[in-house]
Amino acid sequence: MAAYAFRGNEAFASAVEGRLADAGFERVEDVAEAAFVVTFCTSMTALEDLYFGDDALVSTVGGQAVVVDASACTPNLAAEIAAVCAVSDVSMVAAPLVVRNKMAPDAFAHDNLACFAGSEGGGVDDAMPLLEVLYGDVQVVADAGAAQLARAASTIQNTAEMVSAIEALSLFKACSASASSGINVKALVPDATSPEASFIIEAVRGERFKGDYTVEMLMSELSAAIMTGDDYETILPQTEAAFHLFELLAMIGGSDMSPAALSLVYEGEPSGDEGEGAGGRVDAHGLDWSRVEQLYGSGAADGAVEEYGSDSFPFDDGDGDPYDDDNFASGFGYSIN
Repeated sequence: MAAYAFRGNEAFASAVEGRLADAGFERVEDVAEAAFVVTFCTSMTALEDLYFGDDALVSTVGGQAVVVDASACTPNLAAEIAAVCAVSDVSMVAAPLVVRNKMAPDAFAHDNLACFAGSEGGGVDDAMPLLEVLYGDVQVVADAGAAQLARAASTIQNTAEMVSAIEALSLFKACSASASSGINVKALVPDATSPEASFIIEAVRGERFKGDYTVEMLMSELSAAIMTGDDYETILPQTEAAFHLFELLAMIGGSDMSPAALSLVYEGEPSGDEGEGAGGRVDAHGLDWSRVEQLYGSGAADGAVEEYGSDSFPFDDGDGDPYDDDNFASGFGYSIN
């Protein structure tokens, strides 16, 4: 059996551990004993600490090991990690995961995962036995930076499809609730225009707001995409708007929910006492709308999407970069995806 070690988000590790074992890979804790080291971090801050911190991963990896990073980050950071590994004679493969149906309860299932895999030299070939167990589809690209650039492009497009599908559903729901619309909304069903739209529409209708892939993970991907644009002096306003919408969801307690939970933000704060907490502001899904009032004042939760689709979010730590703020409500510390 080939030994592998894992560092990073244990939710991902737990989801893939079984199939790795079935394929003949044995997990070990000591990276020095591993033929493969898999990493997956949900913030670039954590990724940087893992590779460049006091206990830098590369300094403890065995000489013949192949490092496979499934995280989302900027192409520049991926290239830096690859360079540090190369100096230490460690083969590094950037293989950022792409989740096809982000709303699936088992989002990390084999056929639901794909990746862009890039490395210098023959790293991808060496890692392919492990990559084919982790991912249902492996698309080989030129190098680590190219893998992250391709992942960023995928994130941008897929997120736009998800948000637009939620907005379409929100419009239908508002029309249905309007006494003056005069439209038989029940006879209409918003058509999904893409697989991503179909996945999220089905999840929202079924009120499936939990799954392996979380809002925190999506925010990590979005942040990395935005910072990639910043590195190349390209503004991505649609992606920034999507990031802020999911940021609001995370702020009220939805960081561990599926991206489909964004539909709850469009619905706004429920009327009446839906739960216990500050003033009965915790809704049936555990979202604490009192957090919005604490930051924005009385009545702020009404029309939350309209109020907070701007650059006025209170997570700027004053360093001029709104994506690495140390005072984010849930402590994510995004300097990233």
